[in-house]
Amino acid sequence: MVRLLQIEFIKLWNNRASKILITSYFVLLTSIALVAAIKFDIGPVKFHLAEIGIFNFPYIWHFNTFVTAFFKLFLAIVIVSMMANEYSNKTIKQNLIDGLSKKEFILSKFLTVISFSLISTVFVFVVSLILGLFYSDYNEMSIIFSDLEFVLAFFIKLVGFFSFCLFLGILVKRSAFALGFLIIWQVLEGIIRGLIRWKLFDGDTTETIMGFFPLQSMFNLIKQPITRLEAVQTVADQVGENVILDYHVHWYEILIVFAWTAIFIYLSYALLKKRDL
Repeated sequence: MVRLLQIEFIKLWNNRASKILITSYFVLLTSIALVAAIKFDIGPVKFHLAEIGIFNFPYIWHFNTFVTAFFKLFLAIVIVSMMANEYSNKTIKQNLIDGLSKKEFILSKFLTVISFSLISTVFVFVVSLILGLFYSDYNEMSIIFSDLEFVLAFFIKLVGFFSFCLFLGILVKRSAFALGFLIIWQVLEGIIRGLIRWKLFDGDTTETIMGFFPLQSMFNLIKQPITRLEAVQTVADQVGENVILDYHVHWYEILIVFAWTAIFIYLSYALLKKRDL
């Protein structure tokens, strides 16, 4: 497995565009720390983002994993480009001639997906921990390391999403078309949601059904954290609104994403095995 990973990272390191995208991704992940420095001081209006509680433990695990998940498109581009380059540079054919089986080839790509996801998760964990230690009002160990389920969900979400991108890269062969297909699929899920809600079921039933679709199931792993923020809850109470939502990461949501991940990897292998290179 180490040999397979070495092969993939050598390919990525020798690709200038991949290096720029990967570097940009981690710079963006780090930039969330800059949010702590944002202050508004306009006359009597004084507002400091770090003071409204977004970096309090354990809320920070929820907030940071939700926000940084939007940056995953940078690595998605790397993954689909990685597959496109295999075909355009004919390195896939050379790897197979050199003795690499198609199963090992797919395994090497999946190991890359896991590596990207793991490194991203560790990076977000460290940045969040540092920000929390600086700005959180709660520093008890039991509070600091509670709600780490969101960090696990972040990792699983990335693995599922990148596996989907890997499949699209193998299916379409061209990075631009693969990314276009990804956008079309996102729009398609939105259209299906609208049709189901319009013609068949109410909102709750529709969301339950949509939870079985690939992109929506990945999104559902980490729900939006804004309404969980203490300041928002206080405002809601003042205007007579009672905001009670389920923010937890549930085992069945994880299972659905695991199932889609397995499906995408299997389809990638089946497609590659069937295809004449």
